[in-house]
Amino acid sequence: MKPIGECKIGIAGLGLMGGAIAMALKNSGAVRVENIFAYDIDENTLNEAVTSNVIGRPFISPPRMLPLCDLVILCLNPSTLLEFMEKWMSEFAPGALITDIAGTKQNIVSVMEKTLREDLDFIPGHPMAGSEKGGFSNALACNFTGKNYILTPLERNKEENLQFIKDLVYRMGFGRITVTTAAEHDRKIAFTSQLCHVIAAALIDCENDRYITRFGGGSFEDLTRIAMLNAPMWTELFLENKTELLKRIEQFEGSLDKLKEYIAEGKTQELLETLSAIRDRRTAMSQ
Repeated sequence: MKPIGECKIGIAGLGLMGGAIAMALKNSGAVRVENIFAYDIDENTLNEAVTSNVIGRPFISPPRMLPLCDLVILCLNPSTLLEFMEKWMSEFAPGALITDIAGTKQNIVSVMEKTLREDLDFIPGHPMAGSEKGGFSNALACNFTGKNYILTPLERNKEENLQFIKDLVYRMGFGRITVTTAAEHDRKIAFTSQLCHVIAAALIDCENDRYITRFGGGSFEDLTRIAMLNAPMWTELFLENKTELLKRIEQFEGSLDKLKEYIAEGKTQELLETLSAIRDRRTAMSQ
């Protein structure tokens, strides 16, 4: 693989995350803007990115961009990603490196292990960063500094390419990289991300008072910010990972039922001990 500064990098999908990645690459100082390309179906988004000096070249056709790129970053939902790869795999430059940002991994890894062109190297990734507001216009609000990044390599990945992606991730500002299996990724993401969105959505769903926020002091706002979600994307992610997500929902229901019982039956000591243990566990998780 070429040095980062010599690589031409293509971004497929210039929404919130695609835009944020383009900005992070530019701001890293490691990649010249003229070497950052982007494909999107929305010409207005591409024009905005060029005008903002975030990308060097816009493309509305994948076959025009892909042959030019040393690295392609797929900023697409899981199903769209797989459709993209099936349709355009023949268009990638020989020996190109590919990565992605999709929120589930097992199906993508399974398909890529079987169908990826022999000369290509696909390293699945997932940046643990984002915003409740979507679209390229909100990409500036997506801060990568110090955030987590997960990689779920294929067995065939070249070590030098894996190291290249790690270096690029750190240059974009991420603070920690975790390398794991696709199955472990989906199991833990079901808890730290998908369950949280389910809870936030359910909390809003159970109250119709649109003025309830006048009684908020921060807790409600913090808990429900992510309920302003991208409905099509999260519907796909919930269903794509439903086996693991349902386990986590049931796990949460068990804890909620226990607290409900303690409150209903006035079990002061049990409630106190449980809340104290929860506080200590959460404190330990931050260390």
